[in-house]
Amino acid sequence: MTQTVFIDGAAGTTGLEIAERLAGRAEFSLLTLDEARRKDAGARREALNDADFVILCLPDAAAVEAVGMIANDRTKVIDASTAHRVAPGWAYGFPELSAGQREAIAAATRVSNPGCYPTGFLALVAPLVAAGIVASDARLSINAVSGYSGGGKELIARFEAEPDIGFRSYGLSLAHKHVPEMQVGAGLTHPPLFAPAVVPVYRGMLVEVPLAVDTPAADAAYDALAAHYAGSPLVSVRRAGDESELLLRKDDAATDAMELMLYASADGTQLRLVARLDNLGKGASGACVQNLNIMAALPETAGLRL
Repeated sequence: MTQTVFIDGAAGTTGLEIAERLAGRAEFSLLTLDEARRKDAGARREALNDADFVILCLPDAAAVEAVGMIANDRTKVIDASTAHRVAPGWAYGFPELSAGQREAIAAATRVSNPGCYPTGFLALVAPLVAAGIVASDARLSINAVSGYSGGGKELIARFEAEPDIGFRSYGLSLAHKHVPEMQVGAGLTHPPLFAPAVVPVYRGMLVEVPLAVDTPAADAAYDALAAHYAGSPLVSVRRAGDESELLLRKDDAATDAMELMLYASADGTQLRLVARLDNLGKGASGACVQNLNIMAALPETAGLRL
């Protein structure tokens, strides 16, 4: 049975990549609005209520407004904005996060898609907090760089117009909107210190969490991560060696997979936990399609780029 999908905000980067992953799939039929009707409130309201699934690729306020337009209890929603990531009644759309999360997504009518940086952070930290290797009251920091496509059309245009930009740090108020999501998702007492940056690479990101501990923890951390993601089709874990560099390349291929790496000092008391993922893949559009598959009771990796 074909199910209908309406992408509200389909002209944006995330929406376009979702549509690419759904193209040619017989399980879904896309409801689309032409340019003249795309911003018409009546046309949007009709599409939002006609669809079996709605994927919101909108700014936060517009996403909240769109949810309010849905006047039935049948349409299921995946919100790619940050508006509902810690909201009551919304399932958090990170199937690998913890036991039961996949089932919660499958049963939900409202799913909030994770942010790209939180996906990397939570993939690394949440299993270690759950295993007692990282204390829930630890004061953690995150150093991360992303390709500029994560900033949407405006930032893409800026990087393409200003080729001399080599590094753009932001979130300098230390009040980034991803922080509550990371704190809640990892079960932390204190908000982590988040230091994001953008580099002149179109797609891809590295999310790093450094840890310094009193007793050796490298083996336990690796074992916990490897056990947590054992059998995952999308998340892999490896104990890294003494590689002299870790790269993002300007021509990295699109992927919906994520790689977790653990670097450690010889005595195991200093660790660098690193997640490498595509900010438009597992960090956005690929995660939306993964959640859509789960909610529609279809194979989880259908249509994904592995």
